Amino acid sequence: MSVIKSDVLPIRSEQDIVLARQAVRKLTQELTFSIVDQTKFVTAASELARNTLIYGGGGDLYWEVILDGGRKGLKLSFKDEGPGIPDLKQAMTDGWTSGHGLGMGLSGSKRLVNDFEIESTPGKGTRVTITRWK
Repeated sequence: MSVIKSDVLPIRSEQDIVLARQAVRKLTQELTFSIVDQTKFVTAASELARNTLIYGGGGDLYWEVILDGGRKGLKLSFKDEGPGIPDLKQAMTDGWTSGHGLGMGLSGSKRLVNDFEIESTPGKGTRVTITRWK
């Protein structure tokens, strides 16, 4: 797999969530994703950016346009150094919430993308990586 281009965007405020969403939409358009795939990926990115800010205390969005064989994709990694997630299995359960949302953020995001990875260490932070292939 090779990286065609990449960048990092800070997620420190509500405005940064808007900017991240706009950047992801622009990238999916450049990759000529269908409108449905654009919407799914932007929705997942928006949810994860919001989680990064609200639960992780802010962090960064690392994005990469990638090439694997003959297919192109967009890979996003949301990384924070917040409190982490003590029980990943529970956090990935539909309907589970830490008290602020609908409980669809992580599990819902996973259903909207092709590849989903999550790593979290209590006290050290969380990284969620999602990929959508063209």
